[in-house]
Amino acid sequence: MNLIGTFTVTALAAAAIARTEALADGARGVIVNTASIAAFDGQVGQAAYAASKAGVVGLTLPAARDLSRYGIRVCCIAPGIVETPMMATVSDEFRTALAATIPFPNRFARPEEFADLVLALVAHDYLNGETIRMDGALRMGPR
Repeated sequence: MNLIGTFTVTALAAAAIARTEALADGARGVIVNTASIAAFDGQVGQAAYAASKAGVVGLTLPAARDLSRYGIRVCCIAPGIVETPMMATVSDEFRTALAATIPFPNRFARPEEFADLVLALVAHDYLNGETIRMDGALRMGPR
């Protein structure tokens, strides 16, 4: 569902955005999809998840090229470990061990940092077809 859902929503969003009036420079909008650092560093047991997120990364550049004729940019964020409700369900020991693997800052990303990055991608009208890792330089090992 990660890849199929992203592709479907991208197509539907692009169709709606393409019907809007262009700005003076021809721009109409930007689509920001979400992948994961698993797209690059999939771990043992993550074959399907990593492949689906790699598909989202692989979708980014061709979608940006296809949609450029409509003034639509496409970018992607590949987050690492983010402080989400799911992370709140794991033990403090596990959280501490995970955070210790992140080079800097040595903590989980905050949801507002993800939102700030989305806003930065929207504001920066020359970024197109790019995937940005938001992971504190984390490179996950095989396990």
